[in-house]
Amino acid sequence: MRDTTTRKQPGKAVRKNERLEVRVSSIQKALAQEAAILQGRTLSEFVAASVQQAAEQAIREHKVMTLTAEDSRAFAEALLAPPTPNERLRALAERYKRTTVTS
Repeated sequence: MRDTTTRKQPGKAVRKNERLEVRVSSIQKALAQEAAILQGRTLSEFVAASVQQAAEQAIREHKVMTLTAEDSRAFAEALLAPPTPNERLRALAERYKRTTVTS
């Protein structure tokens, strides 16, 4: 029987017991197969690693905001010394208070 564990961190084995099926074109399969061979992996190993890498990247892009030094400075200044609310903002705040039910 084939070993279905993989090591993510030294000393920690993670059991692979989930299946993921996907339909791809013959071109996509050939491309993935070639890449897997070049990396010395099986097609399944290559696809699993690629899916994990793409998923982690997508999650990171949606969770982490990167600011330039100028943007970071402007953000900090706005937090430390926010502008005074204008009449429109005060009116909206009053409207919000009137229409929002508090518990």
